[in-house]
Amino acid sequence: MNFNRIVSSHTLRCMLKRARNYYTVQSDKVTKPQNDIVKQLRYKIKATGPITVAEYMKEVLINPATGYYMHNDVFGQGGDFITSPELGQIFGEMIAIWFLNEWSKAGSPKPVHLVELGPGRGTLCQDILRVFKHFRLLEGISVHLVEVSPHLSDLQARRLCLPSEINIGSNQETKFKTKQDSLAYQEGQGISGIPIAWYKHLDDVPNAFTLLIAHEFFDALPIHKFQKTDQGYREVLVDIDPSNESNFRLVLSSNETAIGKLLIRNDETRPHLEVSPESLVLMQKIASKLESYGGFALIADYGHDGSGTDTFRAFKKHQLHDPLVDPGTADLTADVDFAALKKAATEKNEILVFGPVPQRDFLINMGIEYRLRKLKEQANEDQIKSLDYSYSTMTDPDKMGQRFKFLALAPLTLDKILKRYPLTGFQ
Repeated sequence: MNFNRIVSSHTLRCMLKRARNYYTVQSDKVTKPQNDIVKQLRYKIKATGPITVAEYMKEVLINPATGYYMHNDVFGQGGDFITSPELGQIFGEMIAIWFLNEWSKAGSPKPVHLVELGPGRGTLCQDILRVFKHFRLLEGISVHLVEVSPHLSDLQARRLCLPSEINIGSNQETKFKTKQDSLAYQEGQGISGIPIAWYKHLDDVPNAFTLLIAHEFFDALPIHKFQKTDQGYREVLVDIDPSNESNFRLVLSSNETAIGKLLIRNDETRPHLEVSPESLVLMQKIASKLESYGGFALIADYGHDGSGTDTFRAFKKHQLHDPLVDPGTADLTADVDFAALKKAATEKNEILVFGPVPQRDFLINMGIEYRLRKLKEQANEDQIKSLDYSYSTMTDPDKMGQRFKFLALAPLTLDKILKRYPLTGFQ
């Protein structure tokens, strides 16, 4: 579900320089409208005490009634952030070529499931399917989208499904019938008749040889935050500001929490630490699926190699925003710990992990420059400017090129093949 929040080099520099301290939102600086999320958070905290940052993120982002992602189109210039797929078709084309190339190394088994976690508007999936269709490789393929937002699944269906498959209800949302034995909550038919299904969880996706993409998804998963003190690590919690109950503040737990005891290493020295148990569990599930049924997974996000510290933040209208102010009106995010994801995926020694490599290196290794030149040969002046802007934003080191990373997974059974024919894009 999460996404490129960087729309200019200035924004990126601001984000890299910003070292947010723990603070309380002062009532004389912020006036905040009372909304349903604020009320729910206040009731919860009053009933149970300060909540974890992970609980706060879940409530703000995916609460079924009021969550940020659940009823809004948050992408593009009119939203709060822009993703690489929304910049232009070329990004999705590179992802599609990567999948086709690696799939062929495994013998192109069928059936094959194209799985996307957090598909946004469906733009990336649409671009991937267009490339598959170009090479006449849609036979035996089905699409499986993991999406919790009713609003976003509606946008995805309108983009991916045939017009005849869409039935507009009185509430102007798409309606699909699902098979009785299916765990999908919505099903449709895409180009060339390929089946498309939507699920709430990866566990619900049927098993088969899988091509899985998670683009800017892990950065939106809930994190637990910790701060090092003289008594050891203490968890950072969200509490009501006693000076103004309309505001929230960050406080430290008085004692070591259970999640801290479980996940913080004894040799950890960072002053601030963020851990996402949900991300680790999901990586183990992806690894298990690939090991048991075959396939490849590609994870693209902004993150670090295990050295990150205090990265929890919010974005609103393409600008940094205090994550405790007006919850539900801004996207909440934290940098992905790729070192932790790799460790989780390889826990059983049945998965090969490649990367992470910078987005710039991956895209150039995939031939984005050649594709750019080809597209520009058939473009008018305005289209050329748009292509150049997209390419620059995706690959410049001071924009997405360095900060975004790609990580790939493959089953250990392909080890000999991949040693002979190395994984494309990760050389």
